[in-house]
Amino acid sequence: MDFISINNLKGIGEKTAGLYNKLGIFSYEDLLYYFPRDYMEYSEPKSVSMSEPGEIVAIKAKVVKRPLMRRAGKLQIVSAMLQTDSDVITAVWFHMPYLTKSLHPGEEYIFRGLLEVKGSSYHFEQPVIFDTEKYEALLNTLQPIYPLTKGITNQAITKSVKTLMSDSRYKYLELKCPDEKRDEVFEAIEEIHFPKNFDSLVKARKYLVYDEFFLFILRLRLLRNDNERLKNNFNIIPTAYTKRLIESLPYELTGAQKKVFAEIEDDLCKDTSMSRLVQGDVGSGKTVIAILAAIQVCMSGYQTALMAPTEILATQHFESIVKMFNEYNIPIKPVLLTGSMSAARKREVYAQIESGEAGIVIGTHALIQSKVIYKNLALVITDEQHRFGVRQRETLTMKNELDNPHVLVMSATPIPRTLAIIMYGDLDISVIDEVPARRLPIKNCVVNTDYRNTAYNFILKEVKAGHQAYIICPLVEESEGLEAEDVVNYTEKLKGAFPADVNIAFLHGKMKQDEKNRVMDAFYRNDVNILVSTTVVEVGVNVPNATVMLVENADRFGLSQLHQLRGRIGRGDMQSYCIFMSGKQNKTVMTRLETLNKSNDGFFIASEDMKLRGPGDLFGLRQSGDMRFKLGDVFNDAEILKEAADDVTKLLKEDPELNKPEHSYLKKELNRQKDSVVVL
Repeated sequence: MDFISINNLKGIGEKTAGLYNKLGIFSYEDLLYYFPRDYMEYSEPKSVSMSEPGEIVAIKAKVVKRPLMRRAGKLQIVSAMLQTDSDVITAVWFHMPYLTKSLHPGEEYIFRGLLEVKGSSYHFEQPVIFDTEKYEALLNTLQPIYPLTKGITNQAITKSVKTLMSDSRYKYLELKCPDEKRDEVFEAIEEIHFPKNFDSLVKARKYLVYDEFFLFILRLRLLRNDNERLKNNFNIIPTAYTKRLIESLPYELTGAQKKVFAEIEDDLCKDTSMSRLVQGDVGSGKTVIAILAAIQVCMSGYQTALMAPTEILATQHFESIVKMFNEYNIPIKPVLLTGSMSAARKREVYAQIESGEAGIVIGTHALIQSKVIYKNLALVITDEQHRFGVRQRETLTMKNELDNPHVLVMSATPIPRTLAIIMYGDLDISVIDEVPARRLPIKNCVVNTDYRNTAYNFILKEVKAGHQAYIICPLVEESEGLEAEDVVNYTEKLKGAFPADVNIAFLHGKMKQDEKNRVMDAFYRNDVNILVSTTVVEVGVNVPNATVMLVENADRFGLSQLHQLRGRIGRGDMQSYCIFMSGKQNKTVMTRLETLNKSNDGFFIASEDMKLRGPGDLFGLRQSGDMRFKLGDVFNDAEILKEAADDVTKLLKEDPELNKPEHSYLKKELNRQKDSVVVL
């Protein structure tokens, strides 16, 4: 698609363009493919008696008297009494002081939000307010809800998308499809933003998800074909140091770990370059397998690069490897390379890498910078592959100009094997399907919001015992029309609920990297007792002292992502607890969440996740949280994924090099992707 800057769109000035840039929207194309993460369905207002507590409803009610505002620390709380024909509802809003003047006693409004029962009273928390006329105009429609950042509203993004679609240049933008499909693609994009009804939304989404999967799988298959031809001249042989380390460890490797290492050991000795995925559940012991592979390579005279998704995780890997090598007298020098290191320290490390003095180089994206020159890189290990682009992995493997390094990918994403074969089409797959016996199983419970105070008391008890806790929220900031907890406001509320000596901090993906590092480092060192976070902690540091996790709005996540989050606790020798809290009490939601209550097995949970999801899950917050597609979800869209994979197979049988004229658009799009990050 031609690059047309978002600044050119009517109504977007320099300041607004900066806010759009924060959301990753720089061009018309970015805006076009900035899809809603949810939809608000406006149905007829209900009476209280016809509503179920825990349900999101619209209720017509009068404001009884002027709303009041009070403060709790930094928190501004507005409360109002609402009267329907037969019931009274209390309502509260946070940080909205203007409501004391804009909500007029005696006037009737439509209030839409999560209806709860507290004691003997009905209760609304943060309901959205409409006047009757405005609500009637929205009746029986699906309105898009976009991911937001501070300073930009859902209404603003909606208006921008509509402006773009009415722009005369819109139809002439170059789309990544053949001419004959262009109208179909435009129709699908328009429907995904502004659906006529639920059925048209499902159809449009399926169309776009298929295209997304098809291009992704095609690229991986072509990559695999290239990999299969890769030869190398390394002379890597088994070493007594790996056997000695296995025998010296204070625990015995599981049968699955031994089997997987045997496969890797065999691959490393071949004259073709390994491309292998080691897939293991959280806590299954993948890291020790990576270290064993690195030892084999380094003791044969070559270098290993281990790339982690965050600086903190890279530092933790480095510290644990240094400790292990010192303890077991392994004569290999590990070095750490991260972006935040001083220029002088970086130069020192660059010299050690180039001379070959550094055997194992551990770091983040800093490992693929042009200044890093390896002497003889033979093994590339990427930790949590789904956080990296395929292109980034390719860049690292090209760091050896004379030979083709082996590639080992470590992933804790518990994808059923049938899907993993499709998703990691360029890799052979090994699975560690056992968890070490020394780990205590996490105790789980699924509860409703009435349990919140009990959960807080339990967390406080753990903190007083010297332990730490995570609280997970689905949103970064409050979002229009989305009844879900957000990190920023939740942290303020939590500070009012816990004693002043309990240190509470928040973490989310929109923070600057050095801020994130500072917060995570403080949590790692137990300077922070409770960390309120989005799913950014899903791939985080190992904090053995964290023994409890509370997940708010657990119904908003896929089961596999909840399992990944749960993997942040239970990493020490203390009993750990996970509390899944849901405002929705309907049978489908509770059945799904009960799966987590019954099992700590990620592969079982992933399979159940696929079986239990319904159409309503298509349009909630990101479900898997693992595969960073714009729309597709490898669990929920498993059938579409398989269909796309089958069609790619047929295409490559007919035209393996994509030389036919009708496939030129595919070749063009794949070449375009080489300059961007294609994310797993």
